[in-house]
Amino acid sequence: MRASLGSFVHARSGDKGGDANLGMWVSHTALLAGRACRDHEYAARVAWLLETITPGFVRTLLPEARDLEVEVFALANLGGVNVVLHDLLGQGVAASTRFDPQAKGLGEWARSRYVEIPESLL
Repeated sequence: MRASLGSFVHARSGDKGGDANLGMWVSHTALLAGRACRDHEYAARVAWLLETITPGFVRTLLPEARDLEVEVFALANLGGVNVVLHDLLGQGVAASTRFDPQAKGLGEWARSRYVEIPESLL
């Protein structure tokens, strides 16, 4: 079903020079059931995140990254990924013309985007 990525994915973002870092990890809360996830449900969410968050997916999710080099680093034991968007901020915060020059809002922007998510993960 289509749902916001933030339905069960948390995020934190920021800058490192001209690059933006976007950390994403899955929640332990079963949204539709209103309870903590069981171990197999959490594992399924982690597997979905690790399979889904690819450079191509990020470029589609975040149109401003369409022409950028994107690297994704799996952090399976943490239930998450780290995404580096190279040159998103150009020369860095002091020279950036972006509305969000430090990429602090990038994580919430990503979480707000609607994507296809298996209903069993919600």
